[in-house]
Amino acid sequence: MTLRVAVVGATGNVGREMLNIMAELDFPATEVAALASSRSLGQEVGYGERELKCKVLDDFDFEGIDIALFAVGSKATKEHAPRAAKAGAIVIDNSSLYRMDPDVPLVVPEVNADVLDKGIKKGIIANPNCSTAQMMVALKPLHDQAKIKRVVVATYQSVSGGGRDAMDELWNQTRSIFVNDPVAPEAFTKQIAFNVIPHIDVFMDGGDTKEEWKMVAETAKILDPSIKVTATCVRVPVFVGHAEAINIEFVKPIDAAVARDILREAPGVLVIDKREDGGYITPVECAGEHATYISRIRQDHSVKNGLNIWVVADNLRKGAALNAVQIAQCLLNRGIVKG
Repeated sequence: MTLRVAVVGATGNVGREMLNIMAELDFPATEVAALASSRSLGQEVGYGERELKCKVLDDFDFEGIDIALFAVGSKATKEHAPRAAKAGAIVIDNSSLYRMDPDVPLVVPEVNADVLDKGIKKGIIANPNCSTAQMMVALKPLHDQAKIKRVVVATYQSVSGGGRDAMDELWNQTRSIFVNDPVAPEAFTKQIAFNVIPHIDVFMDGGDTKEEWKMVAETAKILDPSIKVTATCVRVPVFVGHAEAINIEFVKPIDAAVARDILREAPGVLVIDKREDGGYITPVECAGEHATYISRIRQDHSVKNGLNIWVVADNLRKGAALNAVQIAQCLLNRGIVKG
């Protein structure tokens, strides 16, 4: 079998992680093309024990490429994803451009991989928002058991979700504070070092930010449109790893012990939930890991059939690169891509 894969945006945070994860999982690609802008021409990126020289996206011919993993912004995706699909590749896109397109599947493999069997009309599959992806992995098995009625989620999102400039800003501001230099926000609206910012993406007319809207809209498309969701998304001074405090109200009774047992058996989930000092997972511990970690599983006695859970995952992995590679694996396992 020959399987040709292109990674678009190979020099960025998510693109590099896609290459790392493909190598870690021994993804059966016989050829991998690393694509980036003209600024990165000739730059090398790691792929397992190999180094790949970057090619220019604008000039690249996607003919013969089976799967194209896109990790670039919406503008470049809009120009090049349809071009790749027209050439015969199946595009797995990490941008927000196609997520709400009714003809584009929005996929978290542990939750709704079966939608791939219904056809990929445009040759494009969308990766969900990072904060949505890990929440879906946690909610799906509980929804199957007791049917979720309402979700209230507060996120604690790392700066890597804002890209390399955001990570640099946290580093530079932290250093500036220690040496008593002035702190000037650039990538963020306010100081991020030693602070939290309740603002991710643009504000919308109703007062929500677009990040909060994404969690609502994407939950409806991926899991169940009948679930009511309200979100508050917050940027925190952490380099990698998103955390979420999720309050769930169910239609049917479910207690914490049953929920814990269900989650222990759920795909993609690791339960670390001891009611003692340190008996839970934090973002520092999840960085570089594949799993979605769940801790602090407990009853919410303020409502009928309520639970609280704490969910942590590496946003560059399950929130982006890993999810995309898992979708690619689904395409192979289901015979949609044969190479």
